[in-house]
Amino acid sequence: MTLEIDLQLARGEAVVQARFEVPAHGVTALVGRSGAGKSSVLLAAAGLLRPRSGRVALNGTALFDAARGIDLPPHARRLGLVFQDGRLLPHRSVRANLLYGAVRAPRDASGPELDEVVALLGIEPLLGRRPFQLSGGERQRVAIGRALLSRPRALLMDEPLASLDPPRRHELLGYLAALPARWQLPILYVTHQMDEVLRLADHVVLMSEHKVAAQGPALALLSDLSLGPLVGRFEAGAVLEGRVVEQLADWQLSVVQVAGQAVTVPMIEAPLGAAVRLRIRARDVALQRAVLPSSASNQLSGTVTRIVEREAPYAAVEIALGAATAPGECLWALVTRRSVQSLGLAPGQPAVASFKAVAVEGRATSLRP
Repeated sequence: MTLEIDLQLARGEAVVQARFEVPAHGVTALVGRSGAGKSSVLLAAAGLLRPRSGRVALNGTALFDAARGIDLPPHARRLGLVFQDGRLLPHRSVRANLLYGAVRAPRDASGPELDEVVALLGIEPLLGRRPFQLSGGERQRVAIGRALLSRPRALLMDEPLASLDPPRRHELLGYLAALPARWQLPILYVTHQMDEVLRLADHVVLMSEHKVAAQGPALALLSDLSLGPLVGRFEAGAVLEGRVVEQLADWQLSVVQVAGQAVTVPMIEAPLGAAVRLRIRARDVALQRAVLPSSASNQLSGTVTRIVEREAPYAAVEIALGAATAPGECLWALVTRRSVQSLGLAPGQPAVASFKAVAVEGRATSLRP
């Protein structure tokens, strides 16, 4: 099921315009600063806001088409919705809230059963409780379960972790990351938290000034230096994808293989072979012409692909690791223009990018399903 969105809608004095596609597999993150129009687009796709014009289609079937007069009500669109506050029925138990979603599912629809959802989300101990007896993270897990049990054809999430404290956000991210592999649903995920995008997204749609500014594979967009000003507090850098190949337990370090080279990072609690993403800020990367004795654990060989002048006195240098050319296998280094000249850096020349293991910790590391 592919969700196609092509809409114009009025929000106050602004006109929000969005045209993009949510692929059948994986998570599409709709990101941007607050007020960019992200939630408005999601609500319009769900049928909770009426657009001025445009079309919403699921696998080619129109859910809304202004030109043809088609506007299915929300329940007929069969889109599972999860909001910031969960919106559980306060007078019903967790089990009853979950079954409320199941009752609304069409009888001939395929999808997960109650026991399967309960096990995936770890909510069996909560089934007899009422919503007021749940933590914020527990309420959101129940809300996700209710949406899944409605057996939707696509899942829409509007900043589902925004009201949670950091430990609960981290916990729930693990549950969300398991959804795409377990159930093949298009997922549209609205957020302005880039660590959530790093952990979950396969595709990214970036909104700015009420319209789509960029869209594409997550690794490519997360590594695009030009997009930093559009998403707020998200420093320029690159995202690398690799696999855990060694655990140095005595040193509390892990080794991740990226583009055929080893990257040492603070311990990642994951089995060997686990897929991970590593975000490396450009300001944490130094450049040199050869491997040198250093306290930096990581010295990766590559080739200069481009040099972009930034606000004086800086320049951003992109390094393709090894012979890699695929998005996500490049690093950016923010250095002075003087350093570019003194090192004789130019596109096509070899270089070594170095950075400390501690530059890749906390929110800069995420496990992938």
